[in-house]
Amino acid sequence: MEPKIRKMAMVAHKYNMDEHDQATQDLNYWLSRSPLERLSAVTYLVKQYLKPGQRMDKTKFKKSIIQR
Repeated sequence: MEPKIRKMAMVAHKYNMDEHDQATQDLNYWLSRSPLERLSAVTYLVKQYLKPGQRMDKTKFKKSIIQR
């Protein structure tokens, strides 16, 4: 029996847990994506959370200007 050939490369990263800042890395990742891609990701996550036919409760949010 032949061994299976992987179609995806395995990727591993080693970090020092005392120095690694996951929040900054996540922020940099999402800021590097296009606004459309970010919106698609948020829409996907909201759809995962809500039940079929349920709408998001927008009373908890208010419009604000994000300054960088």
